[in-house]
Amino acid sequence: MKYYIIAGEASGDLHGSNLMKSLYKEDANAEIRFWGGDLMKSVGGTLVSHYKERAFMGFLEVLLNLRKVMVFIKFCKKDIEVFNPDVIIFIDNSGFNLRIAKWAKENNFRTNYYISPQVWASRASRVKAIKRDIDKMFVILPFEKAFYKKFDYDVVFVGHPLIDGIADRKQTDIHQFKKEYQLTDKPIIALLPGSRKQEITKMLLVMLSLIEDFADYQFVIAGAPSQDFSFYKNIIGHRKVSFINNKTYDLLSVSYAALVASGTATLETALFKVPQVVCYKGGNVSYQIAKRIITLKYISLVNLITDKEVVKELIQHDFNSRNLKKELTKILDETHRQKLFLDYFELEKKLGGKGASQKVAKQVVAQLK
Repeated sequence: MKYYIIAGEASGDLHGSNLMKSLYKEDANAEIRFWGGDLMKSVGGTLVSHYKERAFMGFLEVLLNLRKVMVFIKFCKKDIEVFNPDVIIFIDNSGFNLRIAKWAKENNFRTNYYISPQVWASRASRVKAIKRDIDKMFVILPFEKAFYKKFDYDVVFVGHPLIDGIADRKQTDIHQFKKEYQLTDKPIIALLPGSRKQEITKMLLVMLSLIEDFADYQFVIAGAPSQDFSFYKNIIGHRKVSFINNKTYDLLSVSYAALVASGTATLETALFKVPQVVCYKGGNVSYQIAKRIITLKYISLVNLITDKEVVKELIQHDFNSRNLKKELTKILDETHRQKLFLDYFELEKKLGGKGASQKVAKQVVAQLK
């Protein structure tokens, strides 16, 4: 059977690659064409467009690049028509995917969605379009099923795919890791400033401002696969900080604490049981718009899933050197850390068991058969 998968960003590429592996297991004759990244490409199939080409962050950035976005949408529709898949599988990336989904449904393509748009965070009115355009929705957060039920839309909770990715990975040898990347024996504070240029630029400088205040620790930047080192180097300057590209899981597995940009990385950090401070700073116009339409108490998945403040969130103007220093000091305190670890274990229980990608692949293939 023929599968067309559309994913955006590094996290979509990761989940898409695991889904593709499961699809190939369920359907030995699977033909897959996709929008994604290097991880999906390594599994097989045909890469149509890399997510790096579409990495626009925030409302203003999307508006400024609207012409490019429309060109991508037009090209995508044409490519789907030519390939004529048995099913289109959308992964997150709602701004782009919901536009394609509307067109796809109108043209009688079967539509599945894996990893729901965050309609529970803002613009819940989009559920009406999702019900109309998506044949089957697979969700990964425990509260999403109840949310959609309020709109009389039955979705399938499959558990979170990060559980698999972390549980199945090879254990990192901390001594070998430090030797390979020329790290010292000091405890590691990981810096995860995001994957897009806009967010890295806004957040990394503030994170780096703490280096001199925490001389007993070593700071290590987790480089995003979507960015070259030369970009980071311009921000780092002469500061004493290490840089490790595309090895975030290895880094988190040996870290003592972390400063993390809001997003999937906050959940990954929690699953590695690393105390963290969640950071967010966007463009002022985008932030002002978001503040008016987002209805949530929290921005981090850790706090949203547990429905309480497990990790501290420093947002926009609150994200500054003074506040960051204060919160980092807290998570280095042993008493604070012990409470945090208990909350992390509670979080993991709520996320469900292993096998999210496999569950989705089985149901997708079963529909077609």
